[in-house]
Order: sequence, then C-alpha cells, then structure tokens
Amino acid sequence: MHNDQTYMQLALDLAATARGNTNPNPLVGAVIVKDGVIVGTGLHRKAGEPHAEVHAFRMAGEHAQGATLYVTLEPCSHYGKTPPCANLVKESGVVRVVIAMKDPNPSVAGRGIQLLQDAGIEVQVGLLEEQALRLNERFIHNMLTSRPFVVSKFAMTLDGKIATANGHSKWITGEAARKNVHELRHEMDAILVGVGTVLADNPKLTTRLDDRNSKNPVRIILDSNLQTPLTSHVANTTEAKTIIVTSLEAHEEKAQSLVALGVEIVRVGKNERGLKIEEVLTKLYDVGITDILVEGGGAVNASFLRAGLIDKFIVYVAPKVLGGEHSINPFRGEDVTSMDAAMQLDFSDVQKIGDDFCLIAYPQMGDERA
Repeated sequence: MHNDQTYMQLALDLAATARGNTNPNPLVGAVIVKDGVIVGTGLHRKAGEPHAEVHAFRMAGEHAQGATLYVTLEPCSHYGKTPPCANLVKESGVVRVVIAMKDPNPSVAGRGIQLLQDAGIEVQVGLLEEQALRLNERFIHNMLTSRPFVVSKFAMTLDGKIATANGHSKWITGEAARKNVHELRHEMDAILVGVGTVLADNPKLTTRLDDRNSKNPVRIILDSNLQTPLTSHVANTTEAKTIIVTSLEAHEEKAQSLVALGVEIVRVGKNERGLKIEEVLTKLYDVGITDILVEGGGAVNASFLRAGLIDKFIVYVAPKVLGGEHSINPFRGEDVTSMDAAMQLDFSDVQKIGDDFCLIAYPQMGDERA
C-alpha cells in the first residue's frame, strides 16, 4: 500500500504540472510500474493532445506486459478528439490498474472501469481520491453543473478592507503575493471584473510572469450600460480576448464600436441586483469558459455571493490595518441582520507568501445565497 500511494502521488504531481493548459479537459497523470520499477510515465499536457495513458504506454513499450498502471482519473471509454484510453489499457497487457477517482463525465461514469474488469484486469478505485477530487475540482464542477467554476480572489488588510474610502488600493499586498496572483491568472480560462474597475484603474488584466511564457486569460467585463471606453486597455484585443457582458437594452451602436475592435458582446437579462449572474455563467460556459477568476470590486463580489455562485475563495491578507467607517469591504450590497445569514465556509489551506497570508476556503455543501 505504501508503494501504491507513492506511485499515485507521483501521478498526481505529474498531472498538476499542466494546470491551466488542459481546459476543458481534466488534469490526468499516469505511472506504469513493473517489478518495483517505474517503466512509464505520462500526463495530459493540453486539450486535443494524447492523454496521459498514451504517453505512459509509449514510454513503457513491451515492459507494460504484467505491469500495474496508476492513473489519477478513470480511463475514458468514449471517442472524443482522441480514441478511448480504456481500450488502450485493456490491450496493453497490464494486469492491475489503480485509479484515484471515477470520471464524473456522464459519457464515462464507470464504463471505463467496467470495461477493464470485464477484460480480467484487477481494478482498484479510490486511492488518494480526495487529492484527485481537489486537483480536478474545475472539471468535476463543469460536468455536474454545466457552468464555469468560479473563484473569488481578493486582497485585504487585516481588518477586512480592500481599498481606502476614496478607492485607493495599490498596493495592499507585497510583490510575492502579486506574483502569485499572476500564477493564478495563468491557470484560469478567464478573469472577471466590473466596469467600475475598468473606469477607475484602466487595468490590462493580463498575466505577467518573467520566468516563463504565460497565458493571458479571457477578460470578462460586466458592463450593463456599455460604459467601457473604446480607448481602455481591455478594448485592445491584440494581447488578450475580451468579452463584455451587457444587458439586453444596452446601446447597439456602442456595442458595434466595441465589436469592431475585436471585443465579443454577450447580452443577458437583468434583475433588481443587476445582470443575472446565473445567466452570465451559462452564456460564458456556452462559449467555452470553464473557470473564472473574479477580481472585481465589492459590488461584483457581492453579486456572485448573493447568487450563491462562488465555488472557491482565495484571499490574500496583508499585515496592514486601515480602520475607518468608510474604507471599502470585499463584499458590498445589502446588509444582513443575523449571523445565521452568513455563508458558512470550510478553510482548506493557509500559506505565507512573502509578508502576506493566502487563505483558501470553500462554501460548505448546500450553502447558497439565492
């Protein structure tokens, strides 16, 4: 069992190295072991390219005969952009397959496991399952909800402020934490802010990592009335794609002016709180957005919170105290009158990055703010 865990951990570590590159596909790693020797390894590097099992079996060659395959996700049993991996495994000559987790994709849903068992291969499922589930939280969420996985990211002072009363916020955290944010941007399909952030800061919303090539996420702007200036950085689509989500009533002439610059316009309905956030997410998923880093201000954060559509919180806490009655909070909007109305979270991780702390938390299952 100790060796099983060691090999599966290696497979998980391999899979994680492709973060941000496989969407909409899952992160998958594979390790093939024969007589205590690793004879093949592989990972799914990019959507459309060979799956992890293919790379591992190419490396193992004839040594796969009589070996054990460790794979982080159930081998697929359906035809997509590549042939089903379950058939490859069945024909490889391995005698045992250890799988971290079943595939939540309805097109697979245990059929890959059944195919292997029917072929007489010993199959074990569930080793380091919790780590595998966390690794592919985005993919699992996509499969179960057909919506993007939403991460609320913000930096705040120790007393919970994201800006001074006049809106000044540069910089709350130190350089190390800000670099970590660019790592996050590299891993995500999209980054989302409200038009207020565009008007106040004119941000580029791109990824800047000096030590390697970085991927720019799609920039999503919530802009009910199409106030985004044609001269703003986000309207310049030479570096990164921009989607502006606006209302059904927004001015068509301004929309066409933005489209002429390469901006994509998505229209959704409104309610008393503004744009309908659930419809926003549905429309974005339809155009291929699988996860979103919400970096908006307090109003945008509140719209996702009250809709119960935040799937993960990443919060940077700086060793600073602003104080004051009018300093800006991470979540604005209407006040609640009871602690019972608070969203209940489970803290998952905390780490020190430079002088700051980074907290990761998830809403408790069933906790919604509709």
